[in-house]
Amino acid sequence: MIEKLNIDIETYSSVNLLKSGLYKYVQSPDFKILLFAYSVNGGETRVIDLENGDKIPRDIEKALLWDSTVTNHAYNAAFEWYCLSKHYEINPFDWLYRWRDTMLLGMYCGYTAGLAATANALGLPQDKRKMTAGKALIKLFCTPTKPTKKNAGRTRTLPHHEPEKWEVFKEYCRQDVEVEKAIDAKLANFPVPDEEQKLWELDQIINVTGVQVDRELVDGAIHVNDFIIKKLREEAVEITGLSNPNSAAQLKDWLEEKGFPVEDLQKDTVSKLIDLADGDVKRVLEIRQEMSKTSVKKFQAMIDTVGDDGRSRGLLQFYGANRTGRWAGRLVQVQNLPRNYIDSLESARELVKAKNINMLKFTYSNVPDILSQLIRTGFVPSKGHKFAISDFSAIEARVIAWLAGEDWRMQVFKTHGRIYEASASQMFGVPIDLIVKGNPEYELRAKGKVAELALGYQGAKGALIQMGALDMGLAEEELPDIVQLWRSSNRRIVDLWYSIENAALAVMRTGQPQAVKGIVLARESDIMNGLDFLTVTLPSGRKLYYVKPFLANNDFDKESIHYYGMNQTTKKFEKINTYGGKMVENIVQAIARDCLAVTLQRLYEAGYHTVMHIHDEVVLDVPSDQLDLDKVTEIMGLPIEWAPGLPLEADGFVADFYQKD
Repeated sequence: MIEKLNIDIETYSSVNLLKSGLYKYVQSPDFKILLFAYSVNGGETRVIDLENGDKIPRDIEKALLWDSTVTNHAYNAAFEWYCLSKHYEINPFDWLYRWRDTMLLGMYCGYTAGLAATANALGLPQDKRKMTAGKALIKLFCTPTKPTKKNAGRTRTLPHHEPEKWEVFKEYCRQDVEVEKAIDAKLANFPVPDEEQKLWELDQIINVTGVQVDRELVDGAIHVNDFIIKKLREEAVEITGLSNPNSAAQLKDWLEEKGFPVEDLQKDTVSKLIDLADGDVKRVLEIRQEMSKTSVKKFQAMIDTVGDDGRSRGLLQFYGANRTGRWAGRLVQVQNLPRNYIDSLESARELVKAKNINMLKFTYSNVPDILSQLIRTGFVPSKGHKFAISDFSAIEARVIAWLAGEDWRMQVFKTHGRIYEASASQMFGVPIDLIVKGNPEYELRAKGKVAELALGYQGAKGALIQMGALDMGLAEEELPDIVQLWRSSNRRIVDLWYSIENAALAVMRTGQPQAVKGIVLARESDIMNGLDFLTVTLPSGRKLYYVKPFLANNDFDKESIHYYGMNQTTKKFEKINTYGGKMVENIVQAIARDCLAVTLQRLYEAGYHTVMHIHDEVVLDVPSDQLDLDKVTEIMGLPIEWAPGLPLEADGFVADFYQKD
């Protein structure tokens, strides 16, 4: 009896998968499945050569497609699920519930994404590792071939063109199933919770449905950008005489010749240098600043991902940040879009659509900056719909106050919600009623704001500087006092940092679970599979996993928690040390993520269609005659069963295109 299928497929499409994403890749008319590898109940892996006319056995097809008792497992299962839906011409949502993603399992357990990377991190034996020849074989058989005289002008490489390599490719496909099975088996004692599985399914629904793109705006923006950049480059060449004024090395030499030496030409540096320069130097730096806008790249990414129906798909990665479980952006990177500040967004959009460059230049001093601000507006509702855009108010600040039991902060969030002013009031002993525009005490708000943004997770002077304290006009010598004042005003949050750290150290020293404010820290191991984790059980029941934890001295010669994880600087899976404030940050962000997850489910069950969500914000595509913003914000503010007393609140607005209010 078939209970479980482990599957891997190899496919062909003329669409670039990395640039355009899964959905446009599969929707291409020339998409096809070349190889289908499978294993039944963990048994021998077989490869079906569809390209050479082999057929998937009927009993396997029946189990794969129709038997509701069978679960289909794959690494990055969304790929196999969507490709096979197209191959068999069935509604992908009809059998979504039967798929299990081994990549999600690995990321849930604290490992990185990628079949090869996960196998390496888990220490799988060599025969359970991904074949290194895979990339070359995929490029050869799965993507278009550049026609040459040597290959007789063909645009595809077929099995009979490279028969020996085709046999290796089949073995590569078989081996991928072996690796996936090994990962699945090794992590079997640490399964993905049912609620996370349901969220994964909802994520596929959101990604497959996608969001409408305003092609007229996007095409206009690319046209305007190309023209403006060409003119700016010509102006820079005329001023400097350089062959490539966009080259940092050439420009640094030119600036030095002009008596204006610089260490680097990073965006932040150039912004500061402009205020110090004049004449040609100032103008050249302004040109570099204008040309540094990444607007055209984002607009081009929209074009690359948009399908024949005008929708962009696959913009979110479930569990993309595996330290917290938060979603990550993909392709267009909607989690990292420039903000908009101008009031006249609609007017700017119309000028860009009309490709009216002269009026754009007349109206706005920096056209590339305007294009950058319009990126968000490239996403629009479906015809006859509007966007309802709503986000949680200060979600992380609310969660940490709730978790720590910082009563004065809780009162702020239950009443007026002015946390920056309230923080300044607590720090400096000034009545909050005086911290209003027009009063001299209002300058304290800036100190309260930067303290709130920088210090909640055990940050100190360096965190304040990184958050822009000096740019806000604060003096460096006053920063240590701000740190001390904030900590004195938030003693329960400070206590939370050290309580979590001490609990983690106690778990590592004794092996016994420790509880702090409803958070349970424990050591969980699977000796037979060589697995060891420090786990943190959140109020939702979800766990955070710290892989292969151990105690060692940190850079300050203090004993601290170390574990293996993704180093955000090196992008490698390696040893990382942590401390109380950083663990609290992980926990708070994970709880905030779980609040969003509950809300996404509630909105879906209420009949709302989420097209995107960005950090703590949801973007709903709602028929104009059914729009009820109050109902949306009410749903987002509903109490959560596992977080009694957490004061959630949401605010929102209605728009004809995506924007920041």
